Amino acid sequence: MDDFLAARSQMALSLGFHIIFACIGMIMPFFMAVSHYKWLKTGDITYKNVTRAWSRGVAIFFATGAVSGTVLSFELGLLWPEFMKHAGPIFGMPFSLEGTAFFIEAIALGFYLYGWNRFNRWFHWFTGVVVGLSGLASGILVVAANAWMNSPTGFEYVNGQYINADPIAAMFNDAWLSQSIHMVLAATVATSFAVAGVHALMILKGKNVQFHTKAFRIAAVFAAVSAILQPLSGDFSAKDVAKRQPAKLAAMEAHFKTEEKAALIIGGVPDEKTETVKYALKIPGALSFLAHGDFNTEVTGLDKIPKNERPPVAVVHYSFQVMVMLGVAMMLIAFLYLFILWRKKNWLQKRWLLKMFVLVIPAGFIAVEAGWMVTEVGRQPWIMYGFMRTSDAVTPMPGIIYSFYIFTAVYLSLSIIVMILLYRQVKMVGVLYDTAADNSLPDNH
Repeated sequence: MDDFLAARSQMALSLGFHIIFACIGMIMPFFMAVSHYKWLKTGDITYKNVTRAWSRGVAIFFATGAVSGTVLSFELGLLWPEFMKHAGPIFGMPFSLEGTAFFIEAIALGFYLYGWNRFNRWFHWFTGVVVGLSGLASGILVVAANAWMNSPTGFEYVNGQYINADPIAAMFNDAWLSQSIHMVLAATVATSFAVAGVHALMILKGKNVQFHTKAFRIAAVFAAVSAILQPLSGDFSAKDVAKRQPAKLAAMEAHFKTEEKAALIIGGVPDEKTETVKYALKIPGALSFLAHGDFNTEVTGLDKIPKNERPPVAVVHYSFQVMVMLGVAMMLIAFLYLFILWRKKNWLQKRWLLKMFVLVIPAGFIAVEAGWMVTEVGRQPWIMYGFMRTSDAVTPMPGIIYSFYIFTAVYLSLSIIVMILLYRQVKMVGVLYDTAADNSLPDNH
């Protein structure tokens, strides 16, 4: 492994771990706010218990997300100094605003965790909502910065210099809206199915059934709604990519030849040497329609892209197929669950339904990781699309491989610690949270 590959691997490792912590930290506060609201409206102590349990989970992921996110910020400067030298003044605003949102989130979370029976009950609930909104804002701002790397704007490139920076135009680049919507929905799908699946597992084991049933139903509704909306945002993103990054779309679909009535490829094994795809199911005209809204429109293939500017086709194609496959599976479960809520409520206690949610616990996060593979690897060989190659941005400092090994050990250790903490939280529900405490609402103070 040379230093360039080590730098890319370290960045991928950091992002791969952080995105899981960030997704959960961004979405869990909304579950917490919903259960808290239900407690305030109904006085059902179980909702209060669920809220307190979830709030501890939010605290865990806030801490780990803060640590892993800080590491990523430093890595941008340490591993890619040439990139930050030119790009920092242009797209630095989203990072600055993200820092502001982070501080607001930290303050609101402190108020929420220590505000039980100390604040007005509705103000206390509101601080939980602020935790969710500020976390969501943080995620969108970071995605806006990443979107700028896919769609650089807000500057003039003259004689190798980046001048006349416009940070507002850079932040609201052509890719930020589609990427933000897709990422927020992906985070919601992944977190919702994982949380619902864990609670479904505990119901199947017969442990604290009432507690886990109420928690499961809140998470399952989030999962169902977001999983149905996600394919719509995916279509929006694909059409956007087709316009701005035709090479990425071609790699996603293993589309080697430019042609009209381009076929949508499902599955298949791409061969970059022969520029063919084996064992694929092809739907004539479908790619043209999905990319441009017309079955007859020409879709740019990799044959129109210089070979030294093509992304690795196999990695991008397989990642895209995994993302879509898992997304479709979760969407079908979502439709089924909403149908059950509408017409077959007696099925809500069926073990097969709970087992279905348990089965897809990791599916959303696998899809998220695959989606980031598509986004990041599909942009290669560019770190700033069309302007700066990744190889030109890497640090000249030697020994990056040792840094990669160290960070791998750190992240693995952090993940083990988080899993132990979460396991303890789930195991101790009956002791710490599912209690027959005072059922009254707190007084106003």
